[in-house]
Amino acid sequence: MNVRVSFVIVSHSEALARGVCELAAQMAPDVRFEAAGGTDDGRIGTSYNLVETAVEAALKAVDGEGSGVIVLTDLGSATMTVESVIDMSDEPERVRFVDTCLVEGAVASSVRAQLGESLSQVAEVAASLAPRLEAPPSQVAHEEGVPVIVGTAEGAPASPMRASGSAVVADPVGLHARPAAAFVRLAGTFDAEVTVNGADGGSVLELMALGITQGQSVHIEANGADATAAVAALTDMLESATPQTPESKETM
Repeated sequence: MNVRVSFVIVSHSEALARGVCELAAQMAPDVRFEAAGGTDDGRIGTSYNLVETAVEAALKAVDGEGSGVIVLTDLGSATMTVESVIDMSDEPERVRFVDTCLVEGAVASSVRAQLGESLSQVAEVAASLAPRLEAPPSQVAHEEGVPVIVGTAEGAPASPMRASGSAVVADPVGLHARPAAAFVRLAGTFDAEVTVNGADGGSVLELMALGITQGQSVHIEANGADATAAVAALTDMLESATPQTPESKETM
C-alpha cells in the first residue's frame, strides 16, 4: 500500500517530540515521522532550522497525487514557527498544519495515513479529534452469535450490504492502542463502514475510548459491499488475538 502522508511533530521539548513519533509509529509502521523538538542547542523552545529540516525530509519521503506532510505542534509559539516555515517552503500546498490535540491527532491520523489516504483526508481526521474526544460513544451490550446478514426492515429480504456479528476479545490488552490500530487498518481494507459497539471502526481513539478488555464481548456491524467479509475477518482477528494484516486477509 502506497503511503502518501508523512508527519512532522513539533514540540518545545525534544524528548516529547521524539516520544510522540515513537508512539505513533507503533500504530502506523510504514508512515514516516520527523521530530523537531527543542532548540538547536538542546534547550526547551523551538527552532526554525529544526522544523524546516524536518519538513523537507518529510516531503522527500512521500510523492504522488494527494501526498504531503501533516505538521502537529504542542504550544502556540511552536505554531508560529511552523507557519513561518510553511510560508517559506517551496511546496506550501503540500504542507498542512493542523491545530489539534498533539498525541491523539498523531495517533489517529497516522493510522489513516497507513491506509494510503490523501493529505486532505488525513488532515480532516486529525482536525476532527477535539469534538470526538468530547463525546466518546457509549458502550452497547450485545449478545449476538456468529456473523449474520441483517435485513433492512422488518419482513424485508436480507441485504448483502449489511452484516453484524459478535466477538469475544482475546488480546490480553483488550482493544487498546496497537490492537485498535490493527483493527482500523484491517477494517480499512474492506469496502464497508464498520462500527464496534456503536463506535466508529475507523477511529483508533473511539475504539480505545470504549475501554474493551480481554474476555469482553463486542458487537460488530458493517454496511457496504464487503460487509459480510469485513465482519467475518474482524471477528476472527479479535478472537484470535493475532492482528491480521491486509495480506493475511487475502488468504482467508
